[in-house]
Amino acid sequence: MTSADLSKRPEDVSAMFDQVAPGYDRTNDVLSLGQTPRWRRATTRAVAPRPGERVLDLAAGTGTSSVPFQQAGADVVAADFSRGMIAEGRHRYPFLHFEWADATDLPFEDGEFDAVTISFGLRNVVDVDRALAEVLRVLRPGGRYVICEFSTPTWPPFARLYDFYLRTVLPAGARLVSTNNDAYPYLAESILAWPDQRALARRLADAGFERVQWRNLTGGIVALHRAWKPLAREEER
Repeated sequence: MTSADLSKRPEDVSAMFDQVAPGYDRTNDVLSLGQTPRWRRATTRAVAPRPGERVLDLAAGTGTSSVPFQQAGADVVAADFSRGMIAEGRHRYPFLHFEWADATDLPFEDGEFDAVTISFGLRNVVDVDRALAEVLRVLRPGGRYVICEFSTPTWPPFARLYDFYLRTVLPAGARLVSTNNDAYPYLAESILAWPDQRALARRLADAGFERVQWRNLTGGIVALHRAWKPLAREEER
């Protein structure tokens, strides 16, 4: 996959993440200037897992994002499309339940989960609308969906600085710390091509979610979107 290839062919995206799996979490911490743990904590608070709930963590990677849900007492499935990420995760966190899953065709029953979350993964899905429909399907009525994803800084001077970082600093830094020189230029270009906060909120509403809301983190570099599956009609009465 070249840095300019945004076709997101599933086999290429999976292979790219297979290659970076061993150093993925460390590289992210470095390239985010130490912000990644803060974003994870905010995501955990937004999901608000409770003991006994079923939580699906999509694009879970090595499972680092799934651990806080398990620690809160939830029954967590850490799902990913990269077998390399899953292998690394099983080695690091043998107590987690990992499962291979394609976000556009989830191997789960209707209404199986109380909450679904995805961090920095929706942007890499080949068919986002189909992935949203799948999340809606596997959520129980009234269940919640939390997306943590790169977004658009809201202050223009900061947005220009961030644009420079993505186009220049991040690819150079990735060459020093990453095991795949193509992965992080791809990351930068996929971020620049991704819809802003309001556009993603509209997409969630169009997919059938309700009470869609978002909150900016780090000046809008990242946004947390939260939405709910509507209650079944008999539950509304």
